[in-house]
Amino acid sequence: MQTPFFEALGLDLTEYFKGTLNISISPSTFNLTNPELTFRQIEWTDRHPPEDFSFSRCRVLFQASVYNCWIYYPHPETKKRNFQNPSILEIIAPPIANIQYGDKVEIEYNPLEVSVN
Repeated sequence: MQTPFFEALGLDLTEYFKGTLNISISPSTFNLTNPELTFRQIEWTDRHPPEDFSFSRCRVLFQASVYNCWIYYPHPETKKRNFQNPSILEIIAPPIANIQYGDKVEIEYNPLEVSVN
């Protein structure tokens, strides 16, 4: 639902899967310290107040294949209705063949943009 709003701001996600790949890094947590993109006060629905979103490029490695992806971060301070678990990375990825819930993946990220604690 948010894809057209991001595209209007210069981030084209039309080739990506229409959902997120949620990767648990528990017990660690993460912070986007200097994301590549941040879009503020996006009015994408009339059911919620405007929200802020940040994105940082990453790569997901699964079954000997590498996928160029984005860490997707809806800022919790502007996301009033849903709890955002700081141990879950939400990844916008292209379709990944054969991936299923519970599969192990590796993720490469830019440590200048993302910190893992």
